[in-house]
Amino acid sequence: MNTISANAGKERLLSLDLLRGADLACLMLFQPVLLAILEALQPAEGTFGRALMGQLLHVPWEGFCFWDIIMPLFMFMSGITIPFSMSRDKSGRERVDARFFRRLLKRFVVLWVVGAVVQGNLLAFDLHELKLYSNTLQSIAVGYVVTAVLYVLTSLRTQVVVNGACFVAYIAVFALWGGMDFTVGTNVCQQIDNAVLGHFRDGVVWQGDSWAFDPAYNYTWLLSSLNFVVTVWLGCAAGMILRSAAPRFDRFLRLLIMGALLTVAGLALSPVVPIVKHIWSSSMTLFAGGICMLLMALFYFCVDVKGWTRGLGWLRFYGMNSLAAYVMGEYLDFNSLTHSLTYGLQPLLGDYYQAVLALGHGLFVLLILTALYRLRIFIKA
Repeated sequence: MNTISANAGKERLLSLDLLRGADLACLMLFQPVLLAILEALQPAEGTFGRALMGQLLHVPWEGFCFWDIIMPLFMFMSGITIPFSMSRDKSGRERVDARFFRRLLKRFVVLWVVGAVVQGNLLAFDLHELKLYSNTLQSIAVGYVVTAVLYVLTSLRTQVVVNGACFVAYIAVFALWGGMDFTVGTNVCQQIDNAVLGHFRDGVVWQGDSWAFDPAYNYTWLLSSLNFVVTVWLGCAAGMILRSAAPRFDRFLRLLIMGALLTVAGLALSPVVPIVKHIWSSSMTLFAGGICMLLMALFYFCVDVKGWTRGLGWLRFYGMNSLAAYVMGEYLDFNSLTHSLTYGLQPLLGDYYQAVLALGHGLFVLLILTALYRLRIFIKA
């Protein structure tokens, strides 16, 4: 991991920084605070509050809600950066040699290790607690490296063929060995993770003398990696559109059309392959990729085409330091610091005090990110 100045010479899209910032702000600030308030309110079934609460939590299995787009969008945007950061490698202006592959390997290792720290219990120093593949950063590491190699070394046609093969291979495994069974707990994605990762699989609990799979944990990683690659590559395709020489409005239209087609394709496939984020199903890959494309089109139109940025500038603090934001928000705990400053409110607010802690945590993260931005320090993998 290294720190770089703001003037690193890379092309930047303000709309991308702001969209990435919005994604992280939802993860670090808005969702925790709103959810804490709603949990204190305990809204009744059928009310607006209950419906809003449902949008702030992952769908239990089949289906899709607002909160389910956060991880795909993060992965999608990692792909958008590839045509901007690797254009010199693609064009031949930078020689693709061992240094290129060392750079990719370094990024892979950093993302994998940081992901293991955040969600894999790496710092517990206990093999009973270690989870090898369990985090968004690790899924990005897989998708990013494969997509970057394809982008730099192959033609667009080859990229489409390889990603199409990944997409079809995922469904083929279900068809040939999984009986097209997408049921929670018994699907082939979970069976593969259980067999290969074993007690290093996320969701496994050490019971003192034996391992047990947590029946409530249904996320998968190994077979799902095929579609992780597709998700990141869809972002790369968006990046190629955004970096093209076409007029800005034409770029917006291309993103809009592609996003609409992907969304419709995902819905069309869903009767055969259900939309299930937990296993990163192929229909979910298309559907979420379409939504990500539409969101990128919206931000590109508003920010880069129309120049509408009033009130959005603070999102750059998240968007331009996304790795630092993610690690601080997901791993560090500022609740003790918040409590030391606000403990007098606890007896007054009761259950609503959790919202104060969530707000404090989010604001401390934002304060540090603001300082890093002012100091022109940006932490990259």
